[in-house]
Formats: sequence, structure tokens, C-alpha cells
Amino acid sequence: MSEAVVLVHRLHPGVTLPERRTDHAAGFDLAAAEPALVPARGRAAVGTGLALQLPPGVEAQVRPRSGLALHHGIGILNAPGTIDPDYRGEVKVILFNTNDEPFRVEPGRRIA
Repeated sequence: MSEAVVLVHRLHPGVTLPERRTDHAAGFDLAAAEPALVPARGRAAVGTGLALQLPPGVEAQVRPRSGLALHHGIGILNAPGTIDPDYRGEVKVILFNTNDEPFRVEPGRRIA
């Protein structure tokens, strides 16, 4: 099976590129490009500062991080989020907060 080539475009200087943290990781980590506040029991779309160029017939999926869910009660509302091959806008992650306190996201924090 051949691997699909995905082009990643930084929309802002200094944005964290997707990273595969271990050799056997199932996917790439996405980080926040901007500060955000996820309100208590609420949701927020957090930008990654990235746009993807996927080959025809290939989709990307945005999945939650288990550590954010376990330690902070933060999930992804539409998990798995689908990025279609013809979408060229900024990849955003819709985080939701199950807690009674707001959750602050700082730039560079891995969110998906």
C-alpha cells in the first residue's frame, strides 16, 4: 500500500506543524495556534493555523487526545472530525469542556 502525500501549509509564521510523537503513533498531533478559552460546559473552535492539501479520495480525521479527556474533561464535539480532500481553509478543532470551570488553551498546546 502506498502512502498518500499530504501538503501542510502554515497560515501564520511559527505555527506548530503536525507531529508524530512516536514511531508507532496512530496519527499526528495538532497544536493550537492561538490562545482560546473553552467555557465551562461550553465549546470553542480553536485554530491550528494550518491548511491541508489532501489527495483526491483521501480524508483526514481530527480525533481527541485521551490525556485532555482524562485530566481536563476536554473532548472534541464532532469526533472524529472529517477534513474533506477539497477543503482548503484553516483546520480548526471544536473542543468542548465537561467541567464547571473554563479551560484555557495556550498556543502550542496539543489539542488533537
